[in-house]
Amino acid sequence: MADAPKITEVSAPRLRRGWRLFLFFTSALVLTGFVSMLFADLLWRTGWSTSRTVLLVLFIILFFLTAVGCMHGVFGFFIRIFGTQRRLTALKPYKDQKLEVSTAIIFPIYNEDSVRVLEGLRATYESLERTGQLDKFDFFILSDSTNPDRWVEEEKNWCELVRDLDALGKIYYRRRLFNEERKSGNVRDFLNTWGKRYRYFVCCDADSVMRGETLVDLVKLMEVHPNVGLIQTVPALVNAESLFGRIQQFANRLYAPVFISGLNYWALDFGNYWGHNAIIRTDPFMQYCDLPQLPGRKPFGGQILSHDFVEAALMLRENWAVWLAYDLEGSYEEAPQALIDNAQRERRWCQGNLQHGLVIFAKGLRGVSRLHLVFGIFGYVASPLWLAFLVVFDWIYCIQKFTELSPITVQSFNPYLANWSGTAHAFLIFVICMIVIMLPKFLSLVDLARDWPRRKEFGGLLNATGGVLCETLFSTLHAPLLMLWHTRFVLTNLAGISVGWTTQNRDADGTAWLYALQRHWGHTLIGLLWGWFTWKLDPGLFWWFTPVLAGMVFSVPLSVLTSRRGLGARAKTMGLFLTPEETKPPMEIVSLRSRMKIHEMTDDDTPRIRAHAGLAAAVLDPYVNAIHVSLLREKQLNPVYAEHFIRIGAGTEAVRELGEKLLAVGPDKLKAAERMAVMADQRVMVWLHQQAWVRPEEKLAPWWKAMIRTFSQRES
Repeated sequence: MADAPKITEVSAPRLRRGWRLFLFFTSALVLTGFVSMLFADLLWRTGWSTSRTVLLVLFIILFFLTAVGCMHGVFGFFIRIFGTQRRLTALKPYKDQKLEVSTAIIFPIYNEDSVRVLEGLRATYESLERTGQLDKFDFFILSDSTNPDRWVEEEKNWCELVRDLDALGKIYYRRRLFNEERKSGNVRDFLNTWGKRYRYFVCCDADSVMRGETLVDLVKLMEVHPNVGLIQTVPALVNAESLFGRIQQFANRLYAPVFISGLNYWALDFGNYWGHNAIIRTDPFMQYCDLPQLPGRKPFGGQILSHDFVEAALMLRENWAVWLAYDLEGSYEEAPQALIDNAQRERRWCQGNLQHGLVIFAKGLRGVSRLHLVFGIFGYVASPLWLAFLVVFDWIYCIQKFTELSPITVQSFNPYLANWSGTAHAFLIFVICMIVIMLPKFLSLVDLARDWPRRKEFGGLLNATGGVLCETLFSTLHAPLLMLWHTRFVLTNLAGISVGWTTQNRDADGTAWLYALQRHWGHTLIGLLWGWFTWKLDPGLFWWFTPVLAGMVFSVPLSVLTSRRGLGARAKTMGLFLTPEETKPPMEIVSLRSRMKIHEMTDDDTPRIRAHAGLAAAVLDPYVNAIHVSLLREKQLNPVYAEHFIRIGAGTEAVRELGEKLLAVGPDKLKAAERMAVMADQRVMVWLHQQAWVRPEEKLAPWWKAMIRTFSQRES
């Protein structure tokens, strides 16, 4: 059982945190109030109505969210200029702390490319080895894969990695037989089995890479701060090749330092958890962070999808501190390489964040935790609100025109605007909104300009400025698509439609034109119809709407072209969207890239084989079969799994009959669950290996004959 925190020296004084919260959010509220008064004045001049009330309410909500983002940039900028001691790495000396405890580094995966996962693990392992502290860390690959080919590939690649690194007893592999509660259930299953052996564990994502020094520093920080339950690093995006990926990577590396500094200003030790690249104190996490089942049916009820925010809130509720170690470098991850792939990930996150609407009112949560949850929800709800704002605006304009009312009915109650036209008044509000949106980007450039070494890592100030301008243009076109996507996600969730648990596409081959048309035809149609309607309503209004409409109308070419590696490479040649990990790559990223290039060249030389190749290898290849069977035997020694095998009838005649059917008619005639049942029985797998090689060809399905010939040719 976890001991309650006994000291509070790293916790910011309550009054200090209160003043920070008050100053930060009051600044956003004052700015929102000022601009909202200008907007209300504009609406008042054209005659008040119910629709104008709705428009004003929507404007206040949307502008406040924008103002909060702006304040993150402003406060973060001044913190980076003047410095602060209210950050975890500055509270106590920790570099001389000795490591005397063991830490587990876990990689939960689900039908991922095991080559990429294990090469990331290899880079992290070798980096830790260079620190001389490798003996204090163990690695675990926690598989939830349901694809038989992925399963076998994971086992084979894991065994080869252990052999290459001479890491027997340091890198472990475990695949769950029953995938309950997705990633959070995967982590909990590991902790229930292994957690008591480790004081801390580091949760990584499938594409995570971490520097050894960073991992050592995280453990040292936990050791010198006994009341800290979780430390979240800020992962840098790396290895992007498409134009879209490079733009996202550039924005992440340039803007994040300012924004996260601003977030840490008011959050302090009431920070948040983003689900990966974080170190967690095992005992309190096991004791307090077992996620509840939400009441009601899916998509809002049942299992919590976005578990990370909730786990941080539960940790804070029990007085364990949660920090953002935003100044620790050496934490990396990858991101989707195309608009559509990014939207697919956003859909999953949207449902998870909307579920937090039920968590907000949980008893005992900290107020700051509720703020984190609310902002996470509005990250998606803001899109339908923005769409509603535009629709209501068009409605008011339409009524104004067809009723032929005067565009200005009364004078402004602001004496300075009394002689301004309605267009000038609206333009003033537009300019203020643009300043609020663009100010954090400008401050990020100023922050870059004052740091000569960092400026060189971005290719120089001129190239960085060009990158910001191009990124802003792209974001302007991308924002309407996100608005429509998020609106659709929110509405489908409200309608009770849940999302499946899909694997993230981390490839960068590019989006095909036909596929883009299938995904974006609705966006294009909405843009054309909306543009036609706006032009008919008022050509002048049409030009105001051009930034919104352009992204919709040109969504197909925007999606296809930004997914191309060639355009990403051309931008890199021009010096656009450069990041420190490209101009001065750390050893971990260099190692990962070089190893992945070797795999790509090897794959290009290997002839393509048909589906179910993993199943064929597990049956035909004695080496792969031995690995697979040995892991199954070890698993059945576990009482929990043994009970499960008995419950599902594994190893009975029914599974042997499925194996017989597999040999006679081929894997295509078996259901996915039947193939998995066969592969989960070690006795049947041994029997299949023997039978596949000793049976006459006439008693084997044609598929097996072809696979045996392919395997024999490859071996010869």
